[in-house]
Amino acid sequence: MDNLLHTPLYDAHTSFGGRMVDFAGWAMPISFTSINKEHEHTRTVCSLFDVSHMGRLRLSGSGAGPLLDRLCTRNLGSAEVGRCYYSHMCREDGGMLDDLIVSRFEDDWGVVCNASNREKIVQWIRQHGQGEDVTLTDETSETAMIALQGPEAIALAEEIAKIDFSGLKRYRFMEQAHLGAKMAVYRSGYTGEDGLEIVAPAGAAKLFTSFLLGTAEQPHPKIKPAGLGARDTLRLEAGMPLYGHELTEDWDSLTAGQGWCVDLSKDFVGADAMRNLQEQGLKQQLVGLSLEGKRIARQGYAVFQGDRKVGDITSGTLSPTLSRSIAMALVDTGSHEIGTTLDVDMGKSRVGAEVVKLPFYKRS
Repeated sequence: MDNLLHTPLYDAHTSFGGRMVDFAGWAMPISFTSINKEHEHTRTVCSLFDVSHMGRLRLSGSGAGPLLDRLCTRNLGSAEVGRCYYSHMCREDGGMLDDLIVSRFEDDWGVVCNASNREKIVQWIRQHGQGEDVTLTDETSETAMIALQGPEAIALAEEIAKIDFSGLKRYRFMEQAHLGAKMAVYRSGYTGEDGLEIVAPAGAAKLFTSFLLGTAEQPHPKIKPAGLGARDTLRLEAGMPLYGHELTEDWDSLTAGQGWCVDLSKDFVGADAMRNLQEQGLKQQLVGLSLEGKRIARQGYAVFQGDRKVGDITSGTLSPTLSRSIAMALVDTGSHEIGTTLDVDMGKSRVGAEVVKLPFYKRS
């Protein structure tokens, strides 16, 4: 792991017995106990996820807002200070470069992008911002990002930080000084549960992580560390897309079922291509599948309707919460309606599947 990038929480991961893997060039914990245990603890209590590998960019200057509005599918022209917006950046042909969170600060803008796409997005923004009053700063290595997720996350954070987060609405953020460090606290996450995502200077993050987790010898009684494995099963149950699976440069935001974050009434890079797609009708669409039995449908497995191949699995797992095999797939339009019966080719045999409404899980 010495040849990989380390997040500020790396030492905490190893002290808690994290099983470290290479993820987009970063040494990241895949699990600490087991994926299922960490998944269940997040659904019932509260888990801490290190997401410091994700890119954190800051854009300033009078041209920053107009540039982001031109590059993003979301309408950012009327973005409110203190709000964050899920959006996509696309090529001219609609192929998706990345999905990201754009935050409107008082004097500048924040962008969180996927670790594997950080260099690509930095280059894309700089390319399109040439000659404009825009300064881009990559703050990834100087900061940390921590996600506290679960039904008890807010109450536990308030208890530890002595800060009232009850007035913070979903997809809003607040800037807060704690332990002498300035941090941004977001009411967001990637698990289908309530929670906070915290961006802070690297040194301060190491310090307050010890308050959140305790130590390996004296761990916090409720907040437990969780790895990327549980993060993936949690997001899949919640029907949330993952770049490289449901989102790629091979197809567009509409095909990926993310039309809700695309504003075709404004001009942005890729808008014309998506307008044409909308007029012509989508050839493929993203769906949720409930499979027979317990076998897991892996990415790339073929999906059939009768003898005709109609698509491919993008993600699949055995849902710890629902105790059944679930998957997302990109299938031909016409085979996407809820209730449609399909088959997934598992190699030596096919398994029946039914198209179901996403998300698979939603907290009531």
